[in-house]
Amino acid sequence: MAKATERLKYISLAILVLQCTTLVLAMRYSRALKQDGPLYLASSVVVSVEMLKFVTSIFLVFKDNGFNFQASKHVMRDEIINKPIETLKLAIPSGIYTFQNNLAFIALSNLDATTYQVTYQLRILTTALFSVCLLGKKLGLFQWLSLLILMAGVVLVQWPEETPGTSEQAELLTSNQVVGLLAVLAMCCSSAFAGVYFEKILKETPLGVWVRNIQLGFFGLIFGIVVLFVKDGEAVIRSGMFQGYNELTWIIIVLQAFGGLMVAVAIKYADNILKSFAMSFSIILSCFISYLWFEDFDPASFFFLGAVLVIAATFLYGFDGSVKESGRAETV
Repeated sequence: MAKATERLKYISLAILVLQCTTLVLAMRYSRALKQDGPLYLASSVVVSVEMLKFVTSIFLVFKDNGFNFQASKHVMRDEIINKPIETLKLAIPSGIYTFQNNLAFIALSNLDATTYQVTYQLRILTTALFSVCLLGKKLGLFQWLSLLILMAGVVLVQWPEETPGTSEQAELLTSNQVVGLLAVLAMCCSSAFAGVYFEKILKETPLGVWVRNIQLGFFGLIFGIVVLFVKDGEAVIRSGMFQGYNELTWIIIVLQAFGGLMVAVAIKYADNILKSFAMSFSIILSCFISYLWFEDFDPASFFFLGAVLVIAATFLYGFDGSVKESGRAETV
């Protein structure tokens, strides 16, 4: 039994690494790929992801109720339709997640995959701050220290250096990096607030996770369609919602839709330390693939020092959290 659990830990670790690395690299490659015809609409992909998540969540509710149609309908009616106020509460995180998913495509259109992943680790800081403010969470000494190290690491990763080439090329590159950085920072704040808000709702009104995902998916689908037609309405009318879709686009949709499920499975069997190792290894793997394969990653002089600090901070934060949880379990 112990060997099977140990094996599941490392399988979960591999799943988490593959999911994090593959999704980011696939998104970056798809945005940088030169192809005949129009590029797929990022807002359209977000709608497709929300639709797939919504349908999958309904299927999983049926599965949890033994594929009994009446029982499943009863659960969804009682918990969603008959509790409109509770359902409407999910509109806030759902709208934020839709906004965040659109920002991810903007960020990866302007930053290489490695810089994006390292900078996005700032969500540890924003999540910690929102957790302290909204949930009254107390952080340990090592966690506060890790947040300071994290900020220093991200500053070094983004530290500007002289760019070779003409002043126009340098100005364009700097402009793209600023747009990408602002998108990632907005993602860090929105992701943290939505995650903590969702956690607060789950703690206040315990309910099956798949029912919650149906609520999130429903509002996400509405918000996604609104963004699609406001931002790309003319293009949709002219060439259709699925213009520019190819095999890679569908891979991205599946990875994003099932990403949360993959991470949940991984965390179920792996502790915070293994999760931190997975995130760190994902950054390193993205670095090598971006440099050797995509050839769009040219690290600045301070990049590697900053990346090491971010990886160390990620591990230190997870380690302190794991130790506190272990100590809490021993005293019960």
